[in-house]
Amino acid sequence: MTDAAVTDRAAPDAPATDAIVETRGVEVRFALPTHFLSREKPVLHALNTVDIAIRPGESFCVVGESGCGKTTLGRAIIGLLKPSAGEIYFNGQRIDTMDEATRKPIRRDMQMVFQNPYASLNPRRNVFETLAEPIRHLMPEKSQSETRAQVEEVLDATGCDPSWQRKLPHEFSGGQRQRIAIARALVTNPAFIVADEPISALDVSIQAQILNLMSDLQDERGLTYLFITHDLSVVEHFGTRVAVMYLGRVMELAETETLFAAPKHPYTQLLLDAIPRIEGGSFDNPKPPGELPDPVNMPPGCPFTPRCAIAEERCRTERPELRRLENGAQVACHFAD
Repeated sequence: MTDAAVTDRAAPDAPATDAIVETRGVEVRFALPTHFLSREKPVLHALNTVDIAIRPGESFCVVGESGCGKTTLGRAIIGLLKPSAGEIYFNGQRIDTMDEATRKPIRRDMQMVFQNPYASLNPRRNVFETLAEPIRHLMPEKSQSETRAQVEEVLDATGCDPSWQRKLPHEFSGGQRQRIAIARALVTNPAFIVADEPISALDVSIQAQILNLMSDLQDERGLTYLFITHDLSVVEHFGTRVAVMYLGRVMELAETETLFAAPKHPYTQLLLDAIPRIEGGSFDNPKPPGELPDPVNMPPGCPFTPRCAIAEERCRTERPELRRLENGAQVACHFAD
């Protein structure tokens, strides 16, 4: 590290040898429906050249407002969406170009917990069938007795009662359903889990229980999480590192402690200012969020310019790239230093 305030920009195409998951220049674009006589074919850029490297055993959190690309990133990594451009690696092996048959052995090591436990469980399958299905599909060598033993083991690990096996999803509360969803993700003994806002649909009283469960499972099983959330107060206690996304781009990436102690991007500062805090007996009001740009017709410079209090003419014409600062954070802002 140099004595200058800003060091050289990190090269995204350099291999991250210690990463369990890595994305290099990942883009996801969606063609929007138009009239069949229309000459213009509008395209929504959901992800724009996203470069991240997730280390084994960490809780890598992705935060941002709705529509920033958090879920799209998770789905692209797990294989539910195919990137329009870029590369995705798992344990050093490129996976985004694999066909389904080639990727099948890797799927047991990469699983996902979805946001809404009321929608992610098949209402016609009981708990045993829900948990046994991934084993039968991804681990066909397992016998019926081995499958049952594996299901019972993961139910016990997630605090689920063995008697739940014959019950249907409608018989459970939201917190119980999410425990079952976590058990389903764990049943193939994965190394990496994408958790897409796993507590946002739950009562506040249950959220802490699910977070504690995920933390305990990480310690016991050596799991690595990509934890997607819009709640920075959760990230502060759960995350190892944080990537702040805005309109499909990573605006800041830093260790959790560094980001909360000294946020460098104006958007990160806006998000932190919006966390309710009691001062003087009342809640502080968050600052006005400003105008969100059109995600189809993005401005040529920094996408945060219309909402930024320190934007200058350079910000309107030149898009900032992620660059590494002296404190180790990576920030896409011309004036972060």
